[in-house]
Amino acid sequence: MDGRVSTASGPAETRLLLSLPDIHCAGCIAGVERALNAMPHVRDARVNLTLRRASVNVNAGTDARELAQTLTSLGYRAYELDSETLDGSVAARADRDLLMRLGVAGFAMMNVMLLSVAVWSGAADATRDLFHWISAMIAVPAVAYSGRPFFVNAWSVLRFGRLNMDVPISLAILLAVGLSIHETALHGEHAYFDAALSLTFFLLAGRYLDHRTRAAARSAAAELTALESPRALKVGDGGESAVPVSELEPGDLVRVLPGDRMPVDGIVEIGRSDIDRSFLTGESVPVPAGDGTTVNAGEINLTGVLTVRVTAAGEDSALRRLADLVAMAERARDRYTSLADRASRIYAPVVHLLALGAFVAWMALSGDMRLSLNIAVAVLIITCPCALGLAVPAVTAAASGRLFRRGLLVKNASALERLAEVDTVVFDKTGVLTEGAPLPSGVSNHDVSDLALARALGRGSSHPLAAALAKMDFDALPQRDRLYDELRNLRETPGCGIAAELDGREVRLGRADWVGAAPVAGTATYLGVGERTVAIRFSDSLREGASEAVAALKRKGIAVVLLSGDHPAAVSDIAARTGIEAFEAQASPEEKALYVKGLREKGRRVLMVGDGLNDTAALAAAHASISPASALDAARVVSDVVLCGGSLAPIPEAIVTARRARRRIKENFAIAALYNAVAIPVALLGFATPLAAALAMSTSSVSVSLNALRVR
Repeated sequence: MDGRVSTASGPAETRLLLSLPDIHCAGCIAGVERALNAMPHVRDARVNLTLRRASVNVNAGTDARELAQTLTSLGYRAYELDSETLDGSVAARADRDLLMRLGVAGFAMMNVMLLSVAVWSGAADATRDLFHWISAMIAVPAVAYSGRPFFVNAWSVLRFGRLNMDVPISLAILLAVGLSIHETALHGEHAYFDAALSLTFFLLAGRYLDHRTRAAARSAAAELTALESPRALKVGDGGESAVPVSELEPGDLVRVLPGDRMPVDGIVEIGRSDIDRSFLTGESVPVPAGDGTTVNAGEINLTGVLTVRVTAAGEDSALRRLADLVAMAERARDRYTSLADRASRIYAPVVHLLALGAFVAWMALSGDMRLSLNIAVAVLIITCPCALGLAVPAVTAAASGRLFRRGLLVKNASALERLAEVDTVVFDKTGVLTEGAPLPSGVSNHDVSDLALARALGRGSSHPLAAALAKMDFDALPQRDRLYDELRNLRETPGCGIAAELDGREVRLGRADWVGAAPVAGTATYLGVGERTVAIRFSDSLREGASEAVAALKRKGIAVVLLSGDHPAAVSDIAARTGIEAFEAQASPEEKALYVKGLREKGRRVLMVGDGLNDTAALAAAHASISPASALDAARVVSDVVLCGGSLAPIPEAIVTARRARRRIKENFAIAALYNAVAIPVALLGFATPLAAALAMSTSSVSVSLNALRVR
């Protein structure tokens, strides 16, 4: 959250967040931080490569647009984010809190066990009582501190007359401590402080493992909202002024500079440019914009200055509607019930009934309150859901570690269970099956002189197709680099192309109608030399492992679909190259989400693989989802799994590992059930003390953990 600090020695300080979608290595981090720290008014800058963000502490009043524009001019594309929606401090504090409680429980458990060994070795009478009281002084505050997460959760459901897994856990811990204090006060031979601390430690370990798998999950709706430009250049009678987007109303005029993101939905009134809509539509090639063109918040203005009349801003914009759609899909997916949740609904009431039944039965048989309470506590401890609590987190941690070594980062606790159920995979095209960068194709069919001229003209434009031509490199071209220096009167017409004069002739590179060429099918740009025109085609290269991943999925009987916002010719080409029979083109973000939802309503379990704003709603609506590390923040956030490497080959393996993990989880439940089937009768018959129950519980927990490691 933005924070301002005022000091006597300097101006107030504020924190800005910048999105850096193109950074990919340590060199990028060093370059961005060096550039930011060299700017006036910047006090400190730190780059997070995983999130592709820069956190910048600046003097209050510093314009984030200036920072973003400076970075963009240096080759690091940057946009301002709304930091108030992206505060992750609460989750970080919770993570540290659990780890601290786990450490306290472990330290106390080891010390009390040392004292217990002294008692077991023969300490008697006053010496035994002294050791028991020392154990109590260590155990009581440690349990009070470390067990607080269980106690708070148990009380929160008991107040409403319900039960959860934390209720028997809390009862077992508290009764073990209470009974131990009672026994110590009466000079009894046995105290169970070590059992109470062991319970607390093992259960906290399971809770921490579970929490770590959830730590990376944030709201994608919040990420989408943060992508909105916080400010816009409003055009009024007195000129231009930067105002918050929330203050704009329909009918206002705003000016959008090249490189800026559209702050509002609107209609172009003045100007021509090219618009990058890939974030919202997946369209790989920018589209021209001129008078009357409809634009949406989140799109990027590439080449010319546009004056836009506002039709919707803030809450009413297309970007915010997409965020609302994602939020609804997130809430729907959160209703997924995991195996552990389903087991706990049955397990918790059964445990309480067994312990209560044991207490009542032994009171009726013996009339001995102390004996009956001991047996009831032993039943509670021996049936304590420690193994059940570790069954899922232990397997999840082992499987997640295996997948991480294969280049897949699992973010969601229930992701593996849902991934194991997948029977249909839906791929986005641009940036997922393809690299997302158009490359010239069939260059060998063109005259080298034409290619050299196209490359020279391309060096003068920021348009993606022109940039791709400028990067062309093969043996015959380097000798012709002097052409760029020979171009005269180089000028770019926004939304059309770039022109220059060469040897007294006008040469052009751009749209077919502007150059005077006959358009060809597919993605192309056109070179005009006098009256002669040449069409240079482009194609998007497949991502590494794309065809192999599709083939592997089909071998496993999983249906594969290509769903894209790009034009039909490009989608059909990629589908043919990857071996995908079913595909849909020109799908809007809403249509993608509805398509996935329709599959789910037919009973299909869908895995969505996408990377852009246009995919976030579909990613959230899917049964499980994967995004590449190069994806937009919002897409990575809503996804269950992030593909860290450049290859798609690990995706089929992820499904195999998830199915194997699901089998291990079921095996762990079977181990826990078998353990209870043997241990509960022993405890009910009075043959197990609370200490023996704690040892048995620990044995079952270790067994579950060892079985979980088989996933690796």
